[in-house]
Amino acid sequence: MNALVNNADPVGLASATGPNLGEKEFAFLREFVLQQCGISLGDHKRQLVQGRLLRRLRALNLPGFEAYCDLLRRDPDAELGELASCISTNVTSFFREMHHYDMLVDELLPRWLAEKRGGGRLRIWSAGCSTGEEPYAIAMVLAEAIERTGIQIDAKILATDLSPQALEAARKGVYPVDRLGGVSDARRKRWFLRGEGSFDGYVQVHPRLRELVAIQPLNLLHEWPMQGKFDAIFCRNVVIYFDKPTKQRLFSRYAGMLESLGYLFLGHSESMYGLSEDFDLIGRTVYRKRT
Repeated sequence: MNALVNNADPVGLASATGPNLGEKEFAFLREFVLQQCGISLGDHKRQLVQGRLLRRLRALNLPGFEAYCDLLRRDPDAELGELASCISTNVTSFFREMHHYDMLVDELLPRWLAEKRGGGRLRIWSAGCSTGEEPYAIAMVLAEAIERTGIQIDAKILATDLSPQALEAARKGVYPVDRLGGVSDARRKRWFLRGEGSFDGYVQVHPRLRELVAIQPLNLLHEWPMQGKFDAIFCRNVVIYFDKPTKQRLFSRYAGMLESLGYLFLGHSESMYGLSEDFDLIGRTVYRKRT
């Protein structure tokens, strides 16, 4: 987006391709996003927000940002997911931060399967699942552990996100072949179906993995409908967007949703230091709930 600087636009934010995001509207959006999504937008994010939201204005056929703010006031829930999709960056990949999956394979899954043999249930939550690569990677190592041990249990992975576009992509489970960079050749052959014809160059995750993953919309700041507790929660590269009070509340709620000695996995640039006394750090961005 090219910026034009003129007398009516002293901060140089008028766009050659759309309306300007004024100070009043940006102030409303900042407060709305903070309250509804826990994301803190600094002053320096104004031009970025303007550029990304111009696509929504065009999609909704709205004349400007004032009309968009009015839409959020009238029906915040209807547009919240789309807004979150615009202002956040869904960067993910299969087997990102491989040391987390190594811990699942080498330590946690064998123990859980042995402990839950004969009627137990295993639940893992991918909170902020984006387009699905994370929960499907977890499903791969889970399915492999079940096959390797021969232990059949009630196992399920919950995958949640606020973005409607990301959730739709996750439900389809269809990815360009070049997105499989972190997947070994053996896993590509075992867990992906190669597309043909118009789908050449794409793959779809195996039905077995899709059976293990339940994909649902969820705002982490709102009420959580889940009843049972989880053995592990993956919330990686999500809280980096949140302010300190939101992180503290979220970590406290995660502790309440985890089984005794359950595990919380964060992203490589995230930390719980000074934010919670409910967990012990036991590995690189791996935390275990205290008893």
